[in-house]
This record gives sequence, C-alpha cells and structure tokens, in this order.
Amino acid sequence: MSSEAGRRASRRSTRSVTLAEVAEHAGVSPQTVSRAIRTPDVVSEDTLERVQASIRATGYVPNLAASNLASNRSNTIAVLIPAVSASVFADTVQGLDSVLAPHGYHLFIGTTEYSLQQEEATLRALLGRRPDGVVLVGTEHTPEAQALLAAARVPVVESWELTQHPVDSVVGFSNYAAMSALFEHVHALGYRCPVLAGQFAGGDVRALRRRAAFEDGMRRLYPGVPVRILDSGAAGVSLDAGRDLFRQVRSELPRADLIMFASDVFATGATLEAVRSGVAIPGELGITGFGGFEVGRHLVPQLTTMAIPSRRIGEEAGRVLLERIAAGGRQTGEARIVDVGHTLVLGESTVWQR
Repeated sequence: MSSEAGRRASRRSTRSVTLAEVAEHAGVSPQTVSRAIRTPDVVSEDTLERVQASIRATGYVPNLAASNLASNRSNTIAVLIPAVSASVFADTVQGLDSVLAPHGYHLFIGTTEYSLQQEEATLRALLGRRPDGVVLVGTEHTPEAQALLAAARVPVVESWELTQHPVDSVVGFSNYAAMSALFEHVHALGYRCPVLAGQFAGGDVRALRRRAAFEDGMRRLYPGVPVRILDSGAAGVSLDAGRDLFRQVRSELPRADLIMFASDVFATGATLEAVRSGVAIPGELGITGFGGFEVGRHLVPQLTTMAIPSRRIGEEAGRVLLERIAAGGRQTGEARIVDVGHTLVLGESTVWQR
C-alpha cells in the first residue's frame, strides 16, 4: 500500500471514505471492490481477503442508499412496538431478527407508546426509509396509517392480536379469549371479589379487550357483584405502577380477594410490594398477570398468568415476511392469519379458596 493511499484513507474526519479509495488501498479496481461487497462468491479468495482488509483499514461503509435505488430493495424491515422496556416485546423483536438476519435483513425499530397517533407518525417516518416490509404490534390503526400501509405496497404483518381482516397478514392470539380463560380459571378456584387493574385509558386496544373479557366474565359468573377496575392512568405500564395499584386496592377495596392485572409488569410490581409490606400471597390476596413476563417465572410466589409465546410471534412474522418477499414483495390481498395461542401458567400466587 502506498503512503499516499494511506493519507487519503485517513481523511474520514472531513468526509466519508469512497469506494475508489478502498480500491486504491487494496490495489484493485472499483468494480472489483463492488463485486467483493455484492457478490463475494465470484471474487477469488485472495482478492476478497485484500478488499475486506482494506475495508476494515479505511473504515469504509457502503452507500446503501445508492444500492437501494439500483436494486429497489433496502434489506430493512420497519418494526413498530409499543415500548422497548417490556421484555415481551423485546422477545418478539429478537424472534423476528433471528429469522430475518440470516437472510440479510436489518430492523428499523420505532415505538408508539400505545398511541395510535404516534404509531401513525412513526410509521410515516419509517416508511420514508423504504423498508421491504412492516411489522406492527396491534390491529387497530388510524385511517391515515391504514392508507400509508396500503400505499407502501410492501408486506405487512400485524401482531399480538387477531383479526379476520388484516392489512395483509396477522400473527397473534385473541386477547379476549385468553383473558376469558384466565377469568374462568380463577372463578373455579373460588375467588369471590376479583378486581382488574392495569392501564386502559390509553391507546392499548389489546388491554381494552382484556378489560372487556373481565367485564363480561363478571356479568356472567358474578351476577350482582360490582365490577371493580382500577386504571394506572398517566403512570403507564411499569413495576412502580403495579406497586401503586396494589396499594390502592388494599386501601380502597379491602374486601378484594384477587387482583387480576392486565400485564405481568403490573403483577410483578404488586407481588414485590406485597412481600415488602408483609401481605401473604396468596393467603390474604391472590394475584394474576398476563403475558408471561420473564420475571414472573422467578418471583416467590411464582406468578399465575396467561403466557403468550412472544418470541414465536416474532419468528412467525419473520417467516411470513420472507414468504411474501420471495413471492414478489407485495401485499397479495389474500389474508394470512397465524394464531399462536396462549397457555395458562398455574403459579403459586393463586390458591383454591373453597
């Protein structure tokens, strides 16, 4: 390598290293560098090693924008999740990445904070990067977001809920059916004064369907018993909010013998607060969660919950995307619906009451 080439390669402080500079550093043509990046199998092993060494030495980053224009592919997938703090959504993203990464796809991740309006704004920003597909948590969107998804003309996978009329495809489960099954289980255990706690005032439609299942269950199995629901409001979905909801139940609803939380996040915070305050779980009060939050499996007592295969949701969404992309990378008009189901986890936070 010449000293002049080394000096040119060191000018990254003022501008990006070019493909031509990598070629000069490696002593090959720019076309050879391009082939080594795009189709390494057609380049000799010796040449490939030289090019790769020069890429590392110069800090060269390929201009993907130019490549995307030429191929009409970005090798990216836009992913919209409510929040990054909840491990259930992190598991979904990891499952999605585990399927897509081996095929050369990378994820652009945006958060919606359980707001349909923020989902629309984030979706608009991510679609501006021309992804090859979109994965969203939820099946409810603003009319403008629906129009954006249709106009994008790329495969779309909605998740964490089911609908018979998805934008393109859906991978999820029925939140209403899952909560109903959990409710029937605790009713059979003999609990007589259940309370539902969570966040319901925001845009989390899935939580609202769990709430609807609780309300319907109360009317059906506890006729005449008041329906008691507490909302975390601005506190959102957090361990602290679960702690505060637990305290609120104890002070305002002392006759309650069971708190059903709309998320394992709340239930975990409540269980930890019960231990700190000396309340026997389940001796004095039963607690259930929803989702299969990892910490819930390690709590003492272990949490009774309705577990959702969150990682599998991501894996199945990735497989659907790959199939759609291989078939032309367009919305087909034929709905693909994948139901991953739900599993009742019988923990120690509930006990037979009769």
